[in-house]
Amino acid sequence: MPVYEYHPEELIRLSVVRRASGLTLNEVEEQLRTAQDREERALAAPKEPRKPTETDMAVSHRLEWQRIVRVMTKQRMAVYSPDEDHRVARQEELRAQRKATEARWSEQADAGLPIEVLRHRVYRITARATTASDQQAVVVRHIFAASGGAAVEHARRLFDWPGSPYQDGEYRIIAVDQVLPEPGEFF
Repeated sequence: MPVYEYHPEELIRLSVVRRASGLTLNEVEEQLRTAQDREERALAAPKEPRKPTETDMAVSHRLEWQRIVRVMTKQRMAVYSPDEDHRVARQEELRAQRKATEARWSEQADAGLPIEVLRHRVYRITARATTASDQQAVVVRHIFAASGGAAVEHARRLFDWPGSPYQDGEYRIIAVDQVLPEPGEFF
């Protein structure tokens, strides 16, 4: 069965547009400043070897908030409305076309079975070294998974695979946080 999967950038865009809906320009600019601060912290933090990284997500948030500020300023919107944002309408149209194309392919390839939409999320996994000399060594990884449990299993495999930079020391997972979409949001 073919699968339509939301990508992290698409989840970020949808999340920011939903949060921006109904906000004034001043409130959107405040969200932009918050996103810029998050990006600065992500750029100063140790780099993650795999995608998506905190830096990738922070940059995507900032870019989307900047775009919304430009749209509101250009169109002189008192309050942001996704219905008046031409880019949001175009992206939704393209997403619907992708889903329809995959559905047609599904009908041809799988004798009419419906398309499955995966509700994957991005989770931030925080792990700490268990050895006494490395008590302060904290590793943060972002993992694309269907659930928190699946993200933990993926992280455990990441820490245990041969050749892993984490193989020498044991790491204990200390936190699992859903970062995309925001907890409670549904797409």
